[in-house]
Amino acid sequence: MPSTLPRTKKPEDLRSARWFGPDDLRSFGHRSRIMQMGYAPADWAGKPIIAIVNTWSDLNPCHAHFKHRVDDVKRGVLQAGGFPVEMPAVTLSESFMKPTTMLYRNLLAMEVEEQLRSHPIDGAVLMGGCDKTTPALIMGGLSAGLPMIYLPAGPMLRGNYAGKQLGSGSDAWKYWDERRAGNITDAQWLGLETGIARSYGHCMTMGTASTMTAIADSMGLTIPGASSIPAPDVNHIRMSAECGRRIVDMVWEELTPEKIVTPASVRNAGTVAMATGCSTNAVVHMLAMAQRARVDFTLDDLDALGRTTPLIANIRPSGKDYLMEDFFYAGGLLGLMRQLGDKLDLSAMTVAGITLGEAIEGAPVYNDDVIRTLDNPVYHEGSLAVLRGNLAPDGAVIKPAACDPRFHVHTGPALVFDSYPEMKKAIDDENLDVTPDHVMLLRNAGPLGGPGMPEWGMLPMPKKLVQQGHRDMLRISDARMSGTSYGACVLHVSPESHIGGPLALLKTGDMVSINLPERRIDMLVSEEEIAARRAAWIRPPDKFERGYGWMFGKHVSQADKGCDFDYLAPTFGKTAGEPDIF
Repeated sequence: MPSTLPRTKKPEDLRSARWFGPDDLRSFGHRSRIMQMGYAPADWAGKPIIAIVNTWSDLNPCHAHFKHRVDDVKRGVLQAGGFPVEMPAVTLSESFMKPTTMLYRNLLAMEVEEQLRSHPIDGAVLMGGCDKTTPALIMGGLSAGLPMIYLPAGPMLRGNYAGKQLGSGSDAWKYWDERRAGNITDAQWLGLETGIARSYGHCMTMGTASTMTAIADSMGLTIPGASSIPAPDVNHIRMSAECGRRIVDMVWEELTPEKIVTPASVRNAGTVAMATGCSTNAVVHMLAMAQRARVDFTLDDLDALGRTTPLIANIRPSGKDYLMEDFFYAGGLLGLMRQLGDKLDLSAMTVAGITLGEAIEGAPVYNDDVIRTLDNPVYHEGSLAVLRGNLAPDGAVIKPAACDPRFHVHTGPALVFDSYPEMKKAIDDENLDVTPDHVMLLRNAGPLGGPGMPEWGMLPMPKKLVQQGHRDMLRISDARMSGTSYGACVLHVSPESHIGGPLALLKTGDMVSINLPERRIDMLVSEEEIAARRAAWIRPPDKFERGYGWMFGKHVSQADKGCDFDYLAPTFGKTAGEPDIF
């Protein structure tokens, strides 16, 4: 459906005209330098200049196809009468970047904002997909304020080994437990390694990557339905070219992010996140994105949506049988959003220049076991629940549908670890004093303690319990966990232990209680004892004493606030505006 918006901007009003338009020495320098690269005035004069922000890297398998997709975007920009310029940006490869890409999400957001603001750019196509690239690119784009489209990398093909479908992350964890129990041979393990990732593209479970691209889609920031298209599918090429064509029209229409990312669209994205079985990582990213857009959206808002939105996407790890490729064939995100019906605000605008209601009108669902109806959900509530109590006064997050229901209400003794190496060594001890009722806790893994809040929250099951046949237990941490993970894991405990949050005061043997229906998480320790422990507590030293890490530690917010930098919040102060050109 074509855009319904009028073209209101004139060529002389283009932002880039400040660089190239005036007949003066500064514009002479800009024009001569762009001609130095082989361009003629006919290439750029009176045309929107479109930045294609490309997060390709030889160490990012999720974006391996972006080398080619950038050419497809350029083709679309040229077809629509724009002038495309590729701008590389730091890649955040979840597979290889340590200790965590979360440490660098805000770095990419800053880079995007400053690149767009400081160059002669009229609009932008933001190319991402691997976990933190989606929120980072969008955060930077929101702060820059120029017309933008997000181009999602798309999920990889289904994994396959020995006739079984494999899902990123989820099956790696599952089969690793079996290997630790002695049930998988070296040859089988190599076969799993070879078969689990069979094409370029991001994880094909409803992990963080698929979650965040679906959020961007439902927020109105992608070509409608783009997030569902598998990376190797030829439709992905066509979608990329359409991004190029559409961003040129958006510049002429002056369709800027504040007209798209509104309270209504943010709430739509939260509803879709819950209905898809989203990653717990959606919490910190949605909070940060909403703040950049000046939208008031909190942990409690997410929890409220979770209570009223059924989980209807039967996709691993919250679902049982299907992966993102199946979701696409079943009708994709447009089909799912149509199933949600009046749970969404259909008047919200999209980058396509049409409303969400117009975008999903008539969207089919071809398989109602993959995309369920509201009266036949995978799980009666949404994907996430927010817990509070004396162990997490500012909140913690759990994914109820992905854990054993017997842990929805549970009390057990704590088994506390201060570091990941300490925990890793202990869980392989077959004589470890642990039972299925224990509550395993890892602290010093939050935004400052990690540093960067690594994905360590799905603590591996103790080998002793694995050998006994157990595959889940209650685990608690101020870390995050991969969206491809599963299990009874309480995450993002806030405030974190590194700054003296209650998790820092817990001792092995203390009783810990969780009550999911009541949204409670508590340590059963007297207030007097907690006060005494707090008085004796000593803050651990920070990890960084210089550089970006030092800056991160001085300015990052806690998980319940989105882990953005305080000085990047719109309320911190105004920007310098358009750059001076002399």
